[in-house]
Amino acid sequence: MHLLLSLVFSMFSFWLHVSLHFLNPPRRGPAGGGGGGTKSMGFGGLEPDRPEFHFCLCHCGPDSNPRRNYLISPNPESSSSKLGSLICATMDQKIISLAAEKTADRLQEFLQSLKDNDLANLLQNQAVKGKAAGALLRAIFKGSPCSEEAGALRRLKIYICGIHLVESGDLQKEVASEIIGLLMLEAHNFPGPLLVELAREFVGAIEEGSLTNGRSLELLPIILTALVANKENLAYGKGVLSGEECKKQLINTLCSGRWDRQYVIQLTSMFKDVPLTAEEVEFVMEKVLRMFSKLNLQEIPPLVYQLLVLSSKGSRRRALEGIITFFSELDKQHNEEQSGDELLDLVTVPSGELRHVEGTVILHIVFAIKLDCELGRELLKHLKVFDLLKASVVKSFKDLQLLQGSKFLQNLVTQRSCVSTMILEVVKNSVHSWDHVTQGLVEFGFILMDSYGPKKILDGKTIETSSSLSKIPNQHACKLGANILLETFKIHEMIRQEILEQVLNRVVTRASSPISHYLDLLSSIIMYAPLVLQSCSSKVTETFDYLSFLPLQTVQGLLKAVQPLLKVSMSVRDSLILVLRKAMFASQLDARKSAVAGFLLLLKNFKVLGSLSSSQCSQSIGVSQVHVDVHSRYNSVANETFCLEIIDSLRRCLGQQADVRLMLYEGFYDVLRRNSQLANSIMQTLLSQLKQFYEPEPDVLPPLKLEACILTQGDRISLQEPLDYLLCCVQHCLVWYKSRVMPLQQEEEEEEGFYQDLEDMLESVTSRMIKSELEDFELDKSADFSQNSGVGIKNNICASLVMGICEVLIEYNFSISNFSKNKFEEVLSLFMCYKKLSDILNEKAGKGKAKTANKMDSFLSMKFVSDLLTALFRDSTQSHEESLSVLRSSNEFMRYAVSVALQKVQQLKETGHVSGPDGQNPEKIFQNLCDITRVLLWRYTSIPTSVEDLGKKEKGKSISLLCLEGLQKIFSAVQQFYQPKIHHFLRALDVTDNEGEEAEGSVSHRAAFQIRQFQRCLLNLLSQEEDFDSKEALLLVTVLSNLSRLLEPSSPQFVQMLSWTLKICKENSWEDASFCKGLMNLLFSLHVLYKSPVTLLRDLSQDIHGHLGDIDQDIEVEKTNHFAMVNLRTAAPTVCLLVLSQAEKVLEEVDWLITKLKGQVSQEILSEEASSQATLPNHPVEKAIIMQLGTLLTFFHELVQTALPSGSCVDILLKDLCKMYTILTALVRYYLQVCQSSGGILKNMEKLVKLSGSHLTPLCYSFISYIQNKSQSLTCTGEKKGKAPAVATAMARVLRETKPIPNLIFAIEQYEKFLIHLSKKSKVNLMQHMKLSTSRDFKIKGNILDVVLREDEDDNEGTASEHEGQNKEPAKKKRKKEMKCLS
Repeated sequence: MHLLLSLVFSMFSFWLHVSLHFLNPPRRGPAGGGGGGTKSMGFGGLEPDRPEFHFCLCHCGPDSNPRRNYLISPNPESSSSKLGSLICATMDQKIISLAAEKTADRLQEFLQSLKDNDLANLLQNQAVKGKAAGALLRAIFKGSPCSEEAGALRRLKIYICGIHLVESGDLQKEVASEIIGLLMLEAHNFPGPLLVELAREFVGAIEEGSLTNGRSLELLPIILTALVANKENLAYGKGVLSGEECKKQLINTLCSGRWDRQYVIQLTSMFKDVPLTAEEVEFVMEKVLRMFSKLNLQEIPPLVYQLLVLSSKGSRRRALEGIITFFSELDKQHNEEQSGDELLDLVTVPSGELRHVEGTVILHIVFAIKLDCELGRELLKHLKVFDLLKASVVKSFKDLQLLQGSKFLQNLVTQRSCVSTMILEVVKNSVHSWDHVTQGLVEFGFILMDSYGPKKILDGKTIETSSSLSKIPNQHACKLGANILLETFKIHEMIRQEILEQVLNRVVTRASSPISHYLDLLSSIIMYAPLVLQSCSSKVTETFDYLSFLPLQTVQGLLKAVQPLLKVSMSVRDSLILVLRKAMFASQLDARKSAVAGFLLLLKNFKVLGSLSSSQCSQSIGVSQVHVDVHSRYNSVANETFCLEIIDSLRRCLGQQADVRLMLYEGFYDVLRRNSQLANSIMQTLLSQLKQFYEPEPDVLPPLKLEACILTQGDRISLQEPLDYLLCCVQHCLVWYKSRVMPLQQEEEEEEGFYQDLEDMLESVTSRMIKSELEDFELDKSADFSQNSGVGIKNNICASLVMGICEVLIEYNFSISNFSKNKFEEVLSLFMCYKKLSDILNEKAGKGKAKTANKMDSFLSMKFVSDLLTALFRDSTQSHEESLSVLRSSNEFMRYAVSVALQKVQQLKETGHVSGPDGQNPEKIFQNLCDITRVLLWRYTSIPTSVEDLGKKEKGKSISLLCLEGLQKIFSAVQQFYQPKIHHFLRALDVTDNEGEEAEGSVSHRAAFQIRQFQRCLLNLLSQEEDFDSKEALLLVTVLSNLSRLLEPSSPQFVQMLSWTLKICKENSWEDASFCKGLMNLLFSLHVLYKSPVTLLRDLSQDIHGHLGDIDQDIEVEKTNHFAMVNLRTAAPTVCLLVLSQAEKVLEEVDWLITKLKGQVSQEILSEEASSQATLPNHPVEKAIIMQLGTLLTFFHELVQTALPSGSCVDILLKDLCKMYTILTALVRYYLQVCQSSGGILKNMEKLVKLSGSHLTPLCYSFISYIQNKSQSLTCTGEKKGKAPAVATAMARVLRETKPIPNLIFAIEQYEKFLIHLSKKSKVNLMQHMKLSTSRDFKIKGNILDVVLREDEDDNEGTASEHEGQNKEPAKKKRKKEMKCLS
């Protein structure tokens, strides 16, 4: 599997960079080149050492068996002597001199006079000595013409002697090459019978394993080619064959015999020069592929190379499939060995060696594809490359999601390793020289991120085009793409720059799309190796040039990601500063905002010497800074000058638009806490800015110049100074400076100045804001707040500023109060000012518009909200009692505090962060969430809504109900953003928890404790029959649903929760649709994780049938009462739609199982080892499928008899019935496959078919008639009313409800069609219980139509009502009959 995935990535890498223009194939070397191409690729060292052999040159006559004539024997030493040597020397000179004559007559006579053995010995001696062996051999061939029998036989024997000499290994390389070249040239001169003899000798030697070095195999292709070119008929065996047929027989014999593993590579190389038909190529290919398992691992790459060369003749797909299959099996075996018992010591191949071999094979395949485009196309057909792999990844995640959400499937299917695991394993293994894989991995990673990242943005918000359930696999696929790229980046140094470049390109070019996933990847890359990335810093600096043109959110994410690089690379930092300074004066507002964001980031992360540590600041600097904080004392000192220059640049922003100033005010507080030494500059800047809008005279009301904050340009009125944000920044900085910095340093006069001035100003603003009336701001009830006039817009801006200032002062005075009663009275007075304005704005807001006060984000920080709620509801300190009673006396203030908490949590759910200090710090947000949850939980459980509302009829929601709503939002947000911290969250809620019990309570145990509290609350609420609050009940059910997700399905707490929910649904009969829907959803969500809900669906369908009645009004249905929650008010559409939705999910699970079974059967049919017993493991799954479908069939049996109201219930029921029959058809087609592989059908399947024929199909047709009759009556009702809208509405409903009917009828007929096929295959009559379907040929019969129209005319002419009744009744019956004919 690793090789397959790797080839995908390699193939894609190649295809991206090489189009249809492929490199020209290399020219073949000279004929004498060694090893058939093997040595040229560096595989020459694989030739084994073998004992020498040679062919004896005895010949026993023309009728003798050649296989006996040319026997293999040890190399004999002839009785050589000095005399013999002298004779040989004289003899060869004479032969060569005779060959030089114009005619060969004398040479032929001389050779005829010599004995064959003498001639062979002569050639052998000369060749071994290296003396003119080529000339001697050429002379002998010249004197041995094939036209004479003696000459042909002598030529054959000398040819065989030459083969022996080459194969012996005794010759010098040059001599051997010369002899092979001569033998190649002479092969075409042999007559056909001798060519057959030569070829058979080669085949025999190969089968017997008597080759020494295989060098002579270069001659076999020449011999076979000559044989094919021979046009005469040749005796072969007992018959006469043509040269082509002889070659085919020889190749079949060769490939059917045994090959010594030492010659496999050379034999494969040899076949590339043999003329082969497509059938012969396939035969050779299969032989070579069978030899893979017999070779050592290191011998596989050269064999793969030769096989790929051979595939140019044909069977390319088979070659690729064989290679991939071999390595897939090898991977599987290797994984089993590694995961097995270590004591067995069965690991035969080291992991590193296997990966290196696979890498070499990949290299050969990629190289072969470059030379042979057809091979590449075959690989594309086999793999379907990235579309297939991409689909496999998403399907794998969807399958995993399906398995995790269904106990039924978990019991039947073992969870296999995910595709993502295998892909990441390929990434891990690519370190073993898999260079051609890396490019494909990179491209595939980006394809996943591009395809499955967040969708397009509309009005600043991300659009999710799919449901939340289908979104999860897409998110996993996108995350897998990021992991592939990150891991590849870590492993392969050469590819790093390209990955970084592509990420940055997407960040810059995709400004209109969400790119948070790319920014997260960029952050991870830079975090991993900021020092290494200095070599790629040029690309980062190029990206900075586009900052002015990017959206602000993108700029902030990009700068945050590159932050570690800024701390280690001065050049990158300097480049950024230049770009930011330029952007500060850009004409575009976003560019200036980006400049402010960039400068604030630099101020936060370049610490000045003497600044507080992160622990002192109570602010986490971030892991990235810890990793790359390499600044020395000198750098820290230099940073101060650098930071002060930036602050000077930022001061210029105070004269720009409100949005730019707002960013500055929001960022100054974080800068101050990161760099406390900059406090003097920051506070002085804020002080001078605040003075511009502050009324210094203590008696002037109001204390702030709101008019100066508004800019009027003709008819356009806009906010110039966000004074509320300025004041908020001042108060946060002041409180933090007072509590953190001042206790750690000696007081100095220059610092005391700004501190005291700001404190006095805030005190004065507080007292005067309390004294001010709304008329002082010109914002009383008579003021204009419309958005259509300039005055109205101005008043809205002023009101927003005043409300924001009140909130800022509320937090400031509470923070410095030290539980002073006077301060709390001031806080309450400020709140009353806030509330008056809020009420006026809500009252003035137009009908149908959202309330203005609710649109504004609160200026209260999340930490303050947490402290305020704790003080209001949980502080029992005696000394605080009197002062807190001031705030507790106002229910409106307490409701306001809880509402702001809800607003903060909602903001967290929507954006992932909250406004205000620590709003971007996940740790701080989590801690605040824990504190707020603890307070809200105590408040709700201690003071129920019923007790609180007793005697109090105030507007708006009660505090307890707000607390419950807050709890619901918090539980949802914690599971969304803090899943790994669930245990800490639940532990924080348990006020009785002791440190020693930390390890004891599991998540399920702690969640169950909280669940019991809310269960008691719901039971108390259900017991109040008169004062039942459906909103609170629904919120409680939602909270229980959120908490139940934390229970382990195998835990007893989960079973208890399921039993409790089941009991509530069975015993309570509230006629509230929303509460019923929430409770039933909770029941189904629990039940599917415990067991299949089909029995539940069957019982509910019986209840629905009993309450709604039968489609036949004459039939009285016996009412069942399985679930009291199902009643006449909730049965339809609420419960009906829920059960249909659940039935559809069960059908999807069954369909998934059937598809899985079909795939297994297909593999068994294709497998050579398939047998009838191979289907036995599928029997439990088949039985489970049949049981599910059988129970669902009874469920649909009830619903199709139910008098459902027109609308969505009927529409969805028809669609689900269609799906039911489609899946029944799929099951029948599966059994057709099983019967094909000599299997049979289960008895349960026969029962299911019988049940469908007797209990469902006839009722489906009755239900269709019921719908059509109802639709006709509905249309007639609209026509009688005579109103066009009523008729149009009725017709639209009719069309919508009848549209699925043809699809259902087609599905039924398809089911019956395949049942007939299965009956024939299985020899079982499955159609005996199936009634013939109604004819629905959709033909309009003109004669019948005329009769009907005439009857209608006769009916219209009648006058007496009694006669009309008598005339209409027969007409109705006829219409029913005719409708069947027409339809």
